Amino acid sequence: MPKINGNEIRPGNVLDHNDGLWAAVKVDHVKPGKGGAFAQVELRNLRNGSKLNERFRSADKVERVRLEQKDQQFLYEDDGMLMFMDTETYEQIQLPAEILGDRRPFLQDGMTIVVEFHEEEALNAKVPQKVICKIVETEPVVKGQTAANSFKPAILDNGVKVMVPPFVGQDESIVINTDSMEYSERA
Repeated sequence: MPKINGNEIRPGNVLDHNDGLWAAVKVDHVKPGKGGAFAQVELRNLRNGSKLNERFRSADKVERVRLEQKDQQFLYEDDGMLMFMDTETYEQIQLPAEILGDRRPFLQDGMTIVVEFHEEEALNAKVPQKVICKIVETEPVVKGQTAANSFKPAILDNGVKVMVPPFVGQDESIVINTDSMEYSERA
């Protein structure tokens, strides 16, 4: 495994730290007036979801882990477990629904997602960055209202609430950015 300096840690990196696999969620580079600079890193345990805040100086060496990414097609959900099929080998795996976190509502039948593995153990799953959803409830379109920084609430077909521009109406399909959980564009 490659070792990197503490100041080379970036959000999304997976680190072998304290006998566990941790994903860097947030990284702040701090240069105090007195003393050396350091990286304040918020880490999330990939196995149990616990969080940890850690300081890494530039002289600290930390082991970076590369996860193997495989495309998996969503088949169905059964008792809180999601069934996926490898698109190359047709092997099926079962993962807990919690692995997707708050992105779970965006998972659609037949959708291909990326599952990250470390030595045959599935640790992380990502839905596509852009997902098409349909608006089931929102305020009616108001004529003459411009899109100048005014947004209105809308409820999507998966039950998620998002803010949309005033020109978007009910029963329209829109594209949602799953990273920011925000409206991106009309579909």
